[in-house]
Amino acid sequence: MRKVIAFEQVSLDGFFTDAKGDMSWAHKRDKEWNEFAGSNAGGDGALVFGRVTYEMMAAFWPTPAAMQQMPAVAEGMNKLPKYVFSRTLDKASWQNTTLLKGDPATEIRKLKKESGPGLAILGSGTIVSQLAAAGLIDEFQMAVNPIVLGKGRTLFESVKDKIGLKLEKSRAFGNGNVMLYYEPA
Repeated sequence: MRKVIAFEQVSLDGFFTDAKGDMSWAHKRDKEWNEFAGSNAGGDGALVFGRVTYEMMAAFWPTPAAMQQMPAVAEGMNKLPKYVFSRTLDKASWQNTTLLKGDPATEIRKLKKESGPGLAILGSGTIVSQLAAAGLIDEFQMAVNPIVLGKGRTLFESVKDKIGLKLEKSRAFGNGNVMLYYEPA
């Protein structure tokens, strides 16, 4: 069975975007963080996105600027298989992308049963919230950024019931980010 991992960046006050939907605050450019991000960019797995995150990623990673700024990450992002959930897109043009129109929980249950590499959700707060509520996320990798946004969107807006988690490991970075790895309790 395939494992589903959510890799997310959040502010100290728990938001993954600010009140205007911006998450540029999460993009730190330092050697230690970039090496970690490059080695953690999905590995040999497949990436999972909601439409908004997909469109943001597809607008950057296939570009020459991405290859110049972060070649290892760009190479991984472009070659990995990708799934995008959308009710409005007619096609997904970023290489190796499959468009999924069905219910995210139903589609992820099907993908988990298939053989193959794990699935990594990047960003995509609405998808994370739906899959967390359905008990389909096997690991939450949370990068807590040293910033307070005051307002924004949380990853778990639509979760109605408590979800118990246990901390498996953590790692602090020189830029102030702290990675927290949680699994369902």
